[in-house]
Amino acid sequence: MLRIDAFIEVIDQGLRTVFASAHSKRTIPGDALPEAELGVVEQRHAAALMRVNHSGEVCAQALYQGQALTARDPQARAALEIAAREETEHLAWTEQRIRELGGRQSLLNPVWYAGSFAIGAFAGAIGDRWSLGFLAETEQQVVSHLESHLSRLPKNDQKSRAVVVQMQEDEARHATTAIDLGGSVLPAPVKLAMQLSSRVMTTLAYRL
Repeated sequence: MLRIDAFIEVIDQGLRTVFASAHSKRTIPGDALPEAELGVVEQRHAAALMRVNHSGEVCAQALYQGQALTARDPQARAALEIAAREETEHLAWTEQRIRELGGRQSLLNPVWYAGSFAIGAFAGAIGDRWSLGFLAETEQQVVSHLESHLSRLPKNDQKSRAVVVQMQEDEARHATTAIDLGGSVLPAPVKLAMQLSSRVMTTLAYRL
């Protein structure tokens, strides 16, 4: 049975994720690099891409919190909680970079969080192997998504690129950990549905 204090913690975490500023224990990648000279269009584009990445981290926080809440195996729950803490650092990195580029966070972040939490809780309730498989597939898709952003970011925006590169390394490690803990390979239709939903989110977050 789920404890009432666990629900309170989830609500607190959700409010902090969506409405409060995140903090990073690690040094923000690229923080010491000089700011690139970007044109107005380039700057807006870079800010929009980092907004998409920030929204992706909001989704990741919600997914992991939902999965951890319903996970049965203590080791699986611990892995999810560790991943969630690193995603909080990613939130801080992307939040700062958006601010430096003169952009704003997605207006739809509360929607992203609520929907992702529900999906994560459902995945966790199905069983730990499927939940870990969902985590692995999510992270693998995020790694590919971040790779595409490296090709789309302005070449001289080294500060943004440094953030994306380190995020990509962390996400790849999360995927490997989930597989090592026994995550099951998801059916192809589920993978496709995840890709389509991710495409909707990234398209809307780029604009809103």
